[in-house]
Amino acid sequence: MAEKSIVDKAKKIFENFLLRQGSRKTPERFSVIDELYALPQDEHIDVEGLFLLMRNKGYSISRATIYNTLDLLVECGLAVKHQFKDKVALYEQALTYKHHDHHVCNQCRKIREFSDERINLIKEAMGEEFSSAITSHSLVLYGDCQIPNCKNLKLI
Repeated sequence: MAEKSIVDKAKKIFENFLLRQGSRKTPERFSVIDELYALPQDEHIDVEGLFLLMRNKGYSISRATIYNTLDLLVECGLAVKHQFKDKVALYEQALTYKHHDHHVCNQCRKIREFSDERINLIKEAMGEEFSSAITSHSLVLYGDCQIPNCKNLKLI
């Protein structure tokens, strides 16, 4: 869960973005920020999950508004969109985002974030080999759950 100051900063960035775009500043759009940034920092959520979460909290909001708002949040750098294998698009907050990679379990679908300096060494080596200043990368590892009595395995 992000601190109030982070959420306030995100809302200010979003407000300025909407003004530059000539888009409307609606309470529903800002409520999406509230709920996305209320999630644990390493949590990924899809539109349907966010819709149900918000409806259960009493928000009157449509799926279309959530879809459109998340697209705007990605565009202005406040959310990151991921497409893991056969899953629907998942989103995570981006204002305090530190680059990381992902491991996705093929069986229980749990997503784990990780960082490893060795990946940066490979990135630098590939940049040299290709005479390219590599500015970003995306790495997703897929594997089969080996955790005994995995609680997530029972969810599918």
